[in-house]
Amino acid sequence: MSRSNYRRGLLAGIPIALGYFAVGLTFGIYAQSTGFTPLQATLTSLSNLSSTGQLAGVNIISRLGGYVELATAILIINMRYLLMSFSLVTKIDPKLSTAKRMLISFAITDEIYAVSSQEKGILDERFFFGLMTLPILGWTSGTLIGSSLGPVLPPLIASAFGIAIYCMFIAIIVPPARNNFKLLLIILASITLNLLFLKLPLLKNLASGWRLTIVAVIAAGAAAIIWPKEAVDE
Repeated sequence: MSRSNYRRGLLAGIPIALGYFAVGLTFGIYAQSTGFTPLQATLTSLSNLSSTGQLAGVNIISRLGGYVELATAILIINMRYLLMSFSLVTKIDPKLSTAKRMLISFAITDEIYAVSSQEKGILDERFFFGLMTLPILGWTSGTLIGSSLGPVLPPLIASAFGIAIYCMFIAIIVPPARNNFKLLLIILASITLNLLFLKLPLLKNLASGWRLTIVAVIAAGAAAIIWPKEAVDE
């Protein structure tokens, strides 16, 4: 049963790993272009597992931003993982030790959360360990290969890969926004606020990490106030 659960998680993680490898490749090229060595880029991916957070973090580090700016931006961006972990508490074996819970929470990403939350019944640590294995390898190996190939790729191809990571974010937000008017308004409001911060005299010199943090808090906070989600009893 233990091997079966690990194998089931391993198989469920294959599609996630393939997607992570492709995105990790583009992140590695981007990180290398900002001055990261392949080792630094790979260790960043291995220790973070957060595409959005890593992109923002690399950008702040490459501009020699402050520690507080970096920590605040990453905290806001990755706050959703904390909420996902709280949600999965009801899915895991209540007998799991704190160490195993912390290890599982380290690998909670949007895709891993989506797969595990759809599983029926109580899940043991072996399923989660199986589900985590290939995505971590895919994300890390993609970053390693991308950051290693960056210096030898033709400039045109390297630039194309650099744009690809932004295309990924567009692909994430456009499909749900087409069917959700509220979400579309939040996205448009975030874009408008960001443009204002870039153009207004008193705000345009603000560091990108702080700009990202302020815009995220304002947009998400306003949405929560205007369209509060009602509690639903299970």
